[in-house]
Amino acid sequence: MSSILNADLHCHSVVSDGTLTPEALAARAAANGVELWALTDHDEIGGQHRAAAAARSHGMKYLTGTEISVTFANETVHIVGLGFDPDDAAISEGLYDTRGGRGRRAQEMSEGLAKVGIQGAYEGALKYVGNPELISRTHFARFLVEQGHCRDTSEVFRKFLTEGKPGFVPHRWAALKDAVRWITEAKGLAVIAHPGRYKFTANEEYALFLEFKEHGGRAIEVVTGSHTTAEYTEYADKALEFGFAASRGSDFHSPDESHCDLGQLPLLPGKLTPVWELLQDRIQ
Repeated sequence: MSSILNADLHCHSVVSDGTLTPEALAARAAANGVELWALTDHDEIGGQHRAAAAARSHGMKYLTGTEISVTFANETVHIVGLGFDPDDAAISEGLYDTRGGRGRRAQEMSEGLAKVGIQGAYEGALKYVGNPELISRTHFARFLVEQGHCRDTSEVFRKFLTEGKPGFVPHRWAALKDAVRWITEAKGLAVIAHPGRYKFTANEEYALFLEFKEHGGRAIEVVTGSHTTAEYTEYADKALEFGFAASRGSDFHSPDESHCDLGQLPLLPGKLTPVWELLQDRIQ
């Protein structure tokens, strides 16, 4: 498989904070011409067998996926795992522990919002949650839009759910080392998701890439929904500099919210090694 492949290796279903089922996502991906697909729900692999079966039914190739939340330099960083064994006990246990802190955090977010006059946010957010273990800021954002506090979820994040705002509560996620280990020991490959999104200095980003590589990380997302055209070029160069393979994924969550639809991104630059070349034996 070459870089001239419509691969979408980053998206979310109702199993985490997306709005579509794994089956509906597969149908949408196939309709948009996706040839190789992965469902990468946050800190959860419960939708993997459904996604793989749905991909097969549409004639798409499939890679197992997840997106693990880690804390690095006091920032939340996302590590995508691809091609792992979805029945591996260690990765399931690690993700279960990572999800565990979300419930208490959600209660604290609701308490913060109540102080500025927004009542019942926890219960309101729960209406949008497919999996209560994975209640997140996105679910609160949907509730605040429904209640008319903001026009869209982006405005909610800006006004209420980022650092220094009433509904923001930090969370300690998994360690980078542990997340990469869970993925690699389950025969998968670890990828840094959307590196352009993190508010790191050049030195901090360099440290992230170096430590990730030391722990066995193999790839970064180069073409992804939140990157600009300039960032495609920037992170293509970084992939070459660090010897990383390159991944491509829309980070699609919902037809109403996502900047980029499944399968609609530019192709990977030809000078890069596509991550799927390293995962040939894991493609279903």
